Amino acid sequence: MAMRVPESAWRPSEPEYLNCIRCGLCLAVCPTYREYLSETASPRGRVALARKSLEGELALSPNLAEQMYACFDCLACNEICPVGIRPADLAVEMRSVQEQLRPSGWKERLFKGLVPQPGRMELATWPLRVYERLGLRRLVYALGLAKWLPPQLRDLEAMLPHLPQRPLRPALPEVTPAQGESLRRVGFFLGCAQSLMFAEESAATLRVLARNGCTVITPRETVCCGMPALSYGRADLVRQQARHNIQLFEQAQVETIITDCATCGSTLKDYGGILAEDPAWAARAAAFAAKVRDVSEFLLTIPLEKPTGCIEGRVTYHDPCHLRRGQGVWQQPRRLLSMIDGLEFVELPEADWCCGSAGSQLITHYETSSRVLQRKTDHIASTGADFVASGCPGCQMQLIAGVKRQGLPVQVVHPIALLDRAYGPTPQGKKGGA
Repeated sequence: MAMRVPESAWRPSEPEYLNCIRCGLCLAVCPTYREYLSETASPRGRVALARKSLEGELALSPNLAEQMYACFDCLACNEICPVGIRPADLAVEMRSVQEQLRPSGWKERLFKGLVPQPGRMELATWPLRVYERLGLRRLVYALGLAKWLPPQLRDLEAMLPHLPQRPLRPALPEVTPAQGESLRRVGFFLGCAQSLMFAEESAATLRVLARNGCTVITPRETVCCGMPALSYGRADLVRQQARHNIQLFEQAQVETIITDCATCGSTLKDYGGILAEDPAWAARAAAFAAKVRDVSEFLLTIPLEKPTGCIEGRVTYHDPCHLRRGQGVWQQPRRLLSMIDGLEFVELPEADWCCGSAGSQLITHYETSSRVLQRKTDHIASTGADFVASGCPGCQMQLIAGVKRQGLPVQVVHPIALLDRAYGPTPQGKKGGA
């Protein structure tokens, strides 16, 4: 049943939607509009729908809410708007409005009972590790069974990276000592996907930090950064998760808080805004957010040891939306890759365009996500790259699905994993990493 937004409900403020001048600049950078050339699939269209709904002229129907969930939240429209409208943020806020009107029980169970509970997440993904470790996955591909799966299921299976034998979180020491003299005491925020899916890459991040004079504190009790709950309209749960994580890192007493996940970093840096209206936490959240750095951003602020190893091949780089636009970090990963001898860097066409992942779009909006991914994969093929690097686990999984679907001989990696490979083994007698 279609409903109107009551005055008592939390709602975006008028300046967030009222000043749109309908210039259409956002249409030129929106991946969903480019695919469908439909006004409702555009940022401008979503702003108009949100305004009509909030002003009571249009009911917040399931179809209208669906237009808000169809947004990739890639932030390109936020960046280009000449009058400061932030259509991507507004689309996410409208999901919160809808959740107030029609609370979804499954979101409560997923984003409160599962996602922020590391132990439960590890248990929930255990069947995937069994699938990998028992050789069942290898058998599926050896027998050619994957090609008989429905396209969406085939892509979802393909996007799984080489899964670790066990998650990184329980295996990781809370203190990773610096190699040699300890010059900095930093915190490491281990994201959920990094621990469960990309343990080897986050272990590489810790080795690189330790190699460059950092004593790294990784609190075991961190929970999800909050982005999944925020994306599905549960801002209340994000605030709970933010308070928990802030308190943990306050106790760790670190100078900087580092993450190797673009989405986590963007969310952690926004904790000051998320808790701005909470008198007890606003100052603490702002202080926390000011310490957060993406690992590539951090490494280029310190004297960084140049790797002596050589990696032969060609590499290109895909910009995660929440790293380039959410954090303004895009030159640093390229500079790190350029430090590695033997690697030829080739710029990716439309490197800053969304890959179509947006967290869960390959599941919830398969056709659109798949079409956007195809364009991205075609660009990767055009570079002739041996490696495509990206600093976001969601992007990496999407790109893995794309290169497998197209049969490209391309390895999808985190830039820091290549840097770690170029550094070579940990020097004898020194400890670092996991």
